[in-house]
Amino acid sequence: MRLSTAITRLLGIDHPVLLAPMGGVSGGALAGAVSAAGGLGLIGAGYADPSLGWGSDDWIAGEFDKAGNRTVGIGFITWALDKRPGALDAALERRPAAVMLSFGDIAPYAAKVKDTGAALICQVQTLADAKDVAAKGADIVVAQGTEAGGHGADRATLPLVPAVADAVAPVPVAAAGGIADGRGLAAALMLGAEGVLVGTRFWATQEALGHPNQKALIERTGGDDTLRTRVFDTARGLTWPKPYTGRAIRNAFADEWHQRDDDLRAEGPALRERFFAAQRGGDTDTAVTFAGEGLDLIADRPAAAALVEGMVADAVDAILAAPDRHVRVADEAEG
Repeated sequence: MRLSTAITRLLGIDHPVLLAPMGGVSGGALAGAVSAAGGLGLIGAGYADPSLGWGSDDWIAGEFDKAGNRTVGIGFITWALDKRPGALDAALERRPAAVMLSFGDIAPYAAKVKDTGAALICQVQTLADAKDVAAKGADIVVAQGTEAGGHGADRATLPLVPAVADAVAPVPVAAAGGIADGRGLAAALMLGAEGVLVGTRFWATQEALGHPNQKALIERTGGDDTLRTRVFDTARGLTWPKPYTGRAIRNAFADEWHQRDDDLRAEGPALRERFFAAQRGGDTDTAVTFAGEGLDLIADRPAAAALVEGMVADAVDAILAAPDRHVRVADEAEG
């Protein structure tokens, strides 16, 4: 069974489920698997910074190759793209179905993306930013709540999504932040969204990039064990603009350095290299594992296709069963 929405019709897909372009996690194999299952996979180019081990022009080309003949898109961190605009050109050469821009002004890139025929997806965290990207040509607006893993801001998903949907109509909205199963998809549709952008749940899949230790950590950790912090960015030598912070699983490194960014920065390159070594080696006591509050709903590591299909089936069941399972609508004559 399918859920037909403005987003599925715009993108020509079967299901209103989009893979969040998680940097270093959403590679071509995962994006291709999500698209093959009827959603839309987005490769995570992130900072487009070769020094991080992913995001270079060659990496982008390789991940598109790994997606095979599946129709996929790609996502960038916009303020970082300002420093490496050539990465967008490298991506557009591969004719992506969509380009997602997050955390910055889309004006320098919107026309270039749309001129290729790609859909322009823009993620926002405030109502003002939603109106801004809609005015500048966004085809889809992602309303991201603070429950999301990775970088975001302060507004919660539940009130933000309907406010954005009202503000940017008729531009369709996808909900993001804390959505990890079919109930979340159904709830997003009830809030006025036309689909969902899902991150953390897709990290715990067979095709996702990232160390197996981090996937195992996601499977056994709950949302209470996450925090929003700048500490992991500071450790990597990244300076994110306000108001953005990253939600990640709390670990020993965070407990030692959270809100001590100046002290951490003073440790210099030696600590930074130790941090990257921990990331490569899967040392979850030190490495960052960005993850959202939907962790409580994750306990296994399925194939991405099974996840998409199960999420949609469960959403359909939740929508159809809601009157009997949760609420009874009575007319006035019944009292």
